[in-house]
Amino acid sequence: MDDDTRLRGGHGPGEGVQGLVAALADGGREAACANTYAALDLGTNNCRLLIACPTGDSFRVVDSFSRIIRLGEGVSTSGVISDAAIARAISALSICRDKIRARDAQRLRLIATEACRAASNSDAFLDQVARETGITLEVIDRETEAALAVIGCSPLIDPQGRGAILFDIGGGSSELVRIERDPTDPLGKPLIKAWMSIPLGVVTLAEKFGGKHVTRDSYTQMIAEVARHVAPFAAEHAGDLDGMHMLGTSGTVTTLAGVYQGLARYDRRRIDGIWLSNAELDETIARLLDMTYAERAANQCIGPDRADLVLCGCAILDAIRNAFPLPRLRVADRGLREGMLVEMMREDGAIRAS
Repeated sequence: MDDDTRLRGGHGPGEGVQGLVAALADGGREAACANTYAALDLGTNNCRLLIACPTGDSFRVVDSFSRIIRLGEGVSTSGVISDAAIARAISALSICRDKIRARDAQRLRLIATEACRAASNSDAFLDQVARETGITLEVIDRETEAALAVIGCSPLIDPQGRGAILFDIGGGSSELVRIERDPTDPLGKPLIKAWMSIPLGVVTLAEKFGGKHVTRDSYTQMIAEVARHVAPFAAEHAGDLDGMHMLGTSGTVTTLAGVYQGLARYDRRRIDGIWLSNAELDETIARLLDMTYAERAANQCIGPDRADLVLCGCAILDAIRNAFPLPRLRVADRGLREGMLVEMMREDGAIRAS
C-alpha cells in the first residue's frame, strides 16, 4: 500500500453467537500466511489491534498492539474529544497502520466505540485520523458492540452450563448480555436472549466520582449510580439464573484476576478462562480498596495507567454482581477484536463454523 491508500474496515453488525476457541499465539514469530486479517478497536480508554491468520476452525495471532490512550478523557463533561487525546490516538493508530501494512493484512475491521459516539467533534476527529494515518474508522452502535463481544467470548461459556451473563466494562459505556444455549441445536450454540448498554464506564465514573483516592463511601456511591442503570434490565432478566454463570471481558476483570493470583507481571495465559468465586472477588476488591493510589500504580498487574480506573471498574462489577447474584465469574482476556476476526473469517469461509 502506498501512503495515500486508506485502510478501511468492514461494515455490518455482528451476527449472532457462535463458539470458537481463539488460538492466540505470541505475536510475530510464526511464518507469514497467505490470508491475513486485522481487527482494531479504538475505545474510550484503549487502542487495541490484533492481526491473525485463519487456521482450521480457529486463528493464529501474528501481531498485536495495545495502548491506553484515554480518547474519551473529558468527553462526559466537555462533549468533545480533546486535542491531547486526539494526539495520543493519532500516535497509537499510526503504529497500528504500520503493523497492518507490515503484515500485508487485506481484510480489515477498524472500529470506534463510545467516545466517538458521544463526542460532538467525532466527525472532525475521524476525518483527521483518515488524513494523518490512512485509517478510516467505522463507529459501531452499542448493539453491534455487544454482539461482537459475545462472538469473541462465547467459547468460554461453561460447556456443561445453561448460559452466561456476559458483561463488557468499557471506558465510556458498559454492556450486559444474557446468553443461553439453544436447546434445539445439537451443538448447543449460544444465543443472545437480551442485552443492554449503559452510558457508564471506568473513565466516566472516574471523572464523576474520582478514581485516585477512593473511599468506602465514594465506592458505595459509584455502585449505586451504576445499579440505577442496571436495575431495569435485571428486573426483567435476573429472575431465573439456574445453570448460569458470569462471564466478564474488560481490563477490570483481567486485572482482578492478576491481582488475585499475585502475579509479578500480567500473563494472559494465566488469566484467560480463569474462574473466580464471589468470595475471591470480594477479597481481591477489598485489597484494592485498602491500597493507596501509589500502591495500585506500583502493582505490576495494574500500573500507573489503570491505577485511577480499576476501582471504578470494580464498582461497575459489584453493581452487576448485586443485580445478578451468581456464584462464579469466568474471566475473558478476549472480546471485540476476537469477535471481529471470527466474523470476518466466517463470512469469507476462511474458518469452519463451530
